Amino acid sequence: MTNRIDTTLTAAKANGRAILSPYVTIGYPDLSTSIDIAIAMLDAGADMLEIGVPFSDPLADGPTVQRTSYIALENGVTVTSCLEAVSELRSRGVVAPLTLMGYYNPFLHYGPQAVIKDAASAGVDGLIVPDLPLEEATELQELCKDYNIRMVHFVALTSTDERVAKICTVAEGFIYCVAVLGVTGARTMIRADVRDLVAKVRKHTDVPVLQGFGISSREHINEIREYADGAIVASAILDAVSKVPNKQAAQTASTFVRELLR
Repeated sequence: MTNRIDTTLTAAKANGRAILSPYVTIGYPDLSTSIDIAIAMLDAGADMLEIGVPFSDPLADGPTVQRTSYIALENGVTVTSCLEAVSELRSRGVVAPLTLMGYYNPFLHYGPQAVIKDAASAGVDGLIVPDLPLEEATELQELCKDYNIRMVHFVALTSTDERVAKICTVAEGFIYCVAVLGVTGARTMIRADVRDLVAKVRKHTDVPVLQGFGISSREHINEIREYADGAIVASAILDAVSKVPNKQAAQTASTFVRELLR
């Protein structure tokens, strides 16, 4: 059974177009503003969204996402808050794919079956759990299949050919290509060897590949379009939002996305 991720990426590929998936930390700078930011970025042309669940120890994330997560937690945001935010986005007319990105501990505390069931009910299409290796992801992977949610796995520049092949055998929705050696955060350039990593994935699967970590400019987006199916942008947008008052946050995010797609 297809879902919104499948239909969006299939349509983009048919049109020869790479997609853009911005990231939003739910609860930053506050809960209502983060929802406004999400809608503003979709209205500006983003194809889908990565919905960030704040966590106290986001080991894959750099200073920007760490800071926004800390503020969101201080604002009282929980997994429940994030699922309610997804429901609100759907109630406000959002039809784009929404991928929930969070760390395993909060999902385990919520209950694996309960969180996947409630995520599906809220309108989540995909799940990303950066600290859950493939070998330990079987339970969530099966639950996601039961509820028609795509569980997204990572490949990295350090992934061996054997590791990439193994990930590709279970990949659904899209494969998340980590484009840096390190944590999230805006970078000035894209490593040349990322192309080789994407090519390695292509040998094993037709599942789309989205590139994330370090992407911060229109030039990056244009380069990624040459070899991948899309880009995920997080820290650069959050950095821009952090420089303006809350009432200007949604417009700032919208302007940033429009510039990326220009």
